[in-house]
Amino acid sequence: MMCEVMPTISEGDSAGPPRGTGGVPNGSDQEANFEQLMVNMLDERDKLLESLRETQETLIQSQTKLQGALHERDVLQRQINAALPQVRSSRPLEGEEGSGCG
Repeated sequence: MMCEVMPTISEGDSAGPPRGTGGVPNGSDQEANFEQLMVNMLDERDKLLESLRETQETLIQSQTKLQGALHERDVLQRQINAALPQVRSSRPLEGEEGSGCG
């Protein structure tokens, strides 16, 4: 009968989590790995929440600037609309009164 030989893994190998004797994780190694995983997950969550807060603040600032720009546009549009009829009524257009053609 043939035996399959598995390659040996040195204890310093960074390819996987540290394991107890015989390549099987013991209880304390599993607990330490689980705790480290939880710490990493909590750190990542904190980073994501901070990024979310910053993004929300930027969005609020952008919306405020947009509202200001829209208000300014409306004010300028009203000024243009108020000024244009005055310009038209004060200067006759070509082809209208006093052109002398006829």
